[in-house]
Amino acid sequence: MEYIDKLPYFNKVTLGTALGKSGQNLDYWVKTRLKSGEIIALKKGLFVSKDYLLKNSGNNDFYRYIANIITFPSYLSLEYVLSINNLIPEAVYTYTSITIKSSRIFKNKLGNFSYRNIKKELFIGFTEVEVFDKKIYIATKAKALFDYLYLKIYRSRTMLKYDIEEGLRIDWDEFDETEKLEFIGYVNLSKSTKMKRVLKYLKW
Repeated sequence: MEYIDKLPYFNKVTLGTALGKSGQNLDYWVKTRLKSGEIIALKKGLFVSKDYLLKNSGNNDFYRYIANIITFPSYLSLEYVLSINNLIPEAVYTYTSITIKSSRIFKNKLGNFSYRNIKKELFIGFTEVEVFDKKIYIATKAKALFDYLYLKIYRSRTMLKYDIEEGLRIDWDEFDETEKLEFIGYVNLSKSTKMKRVLKYLKW
């Protein structure tokens, strides 16, 4: 256990190599340790040790790193990034991410991890941040806003206009000219009629 206690996450391949176990012996080891709480499932086939989790409890970098790992490739975006940049007034307790894989939600002892699918050409607009000697990906303010509005379903133009003008309660002055141009670039790339309408309401 000493080796895996130093890892931010591990799978059965890593575990089997560390323990010298395979097949049913490895499956039994995993089953008993999950039951005892010595290891914790992040999702099917992906784990973290209880000791490592306790040492990193409350460490935002660890949780962000795990968000990138549970579904790969992905980058943190949407409500989570809007919230950490103080662009929306509500606190967000789910780690929201964008992926080119299927949309899914994972719930584990670390929290809730939500993933929304986007088309490959729009899987851009994120920065690299180094944690645990690894790179994780987090959307820029402009891309988090784009992702949020692009993926949100509006039943009418009236609802969309209301959200932009009042509903979201975003201080639009928080976006500088460079960020506005970045947002416009994503709108043009998306060729989305709805997003062009968003630009009209924003008057950017």
